[in-house]
Amino acid sequence: MAVKLRLARHGRKSIPFYYIVATDSRTPRDGKFIERIGSYNPTTNPATIELNFDKALTWLMTGAQPTETVRRILSYKGVLMKKHLLDGVRKGAFDEAEADKRYVAWEKTKISKISDKIKGLDDNRIKDEKAKLEAEKAIKEQRAAAIAKKYAEAVKAQAEEKEEEDANNQIVEDVVVEDTTSVEVEASVETPAENIEEVSQEPETNNEEESTEK
Repeated sequence: MAVKLRLARHGRKSIPFYYIVATDSRTPRDGKFIERIGSYNPTTNPATIELNFDKALTWLMTGAQPTETVRRILSYKGVLMKKHLLDGVRKGAFDEAEADKRYVAWEKTKISKISDKIKGLDDNRIKDEKAKLEAEKAIKEQRAAAIAKKYAEAVKAQAEEKEEEDANNQIVEDVVVEDTTSVEVEASVETPAENIEEVSQEPETNNEEESTEK
């Protein structure tokens, strides 16, 4: 039986989650498996990998063939490096102590690289959040400026409308005053003529009374 190390898909639609499994190469991708040796979540950054190192190494040493994706995962976790060193010990290239020493040095370098990558991701995330906040602040300031401008224009339009209304009211008042003045002038011109007529009539009355008395 040929054994493969591959991914078995789980999770919801658009949110994949995988088991890393050892399975018969003839079994469908998401069918039954012999043993689950880990999990892989690609939706996080960096991807979340949980792996039973010893089981994965045992399957590799007994001839199990990983798929390309699983091979990259095993390389990332150091399983392939460990297998390579054990193969060197078995061939007599170096002893087991030297193999452990080399693996520890590789692991230290790998951890340093992973830490630098995570730090870089954190720095980029902080920069992105800062840039996002600055963009939101700029948008809020633009909206506030637009609202203030609109309010100022409304106040100005209202003031101009009131000023125009006051000017029209003043014109109406001036016309009314002018008309009233004209009426008073005409009345004052007519009054002396009436007085003259009354005065001219009064002597005639007196003469009539005098003639009657005689």
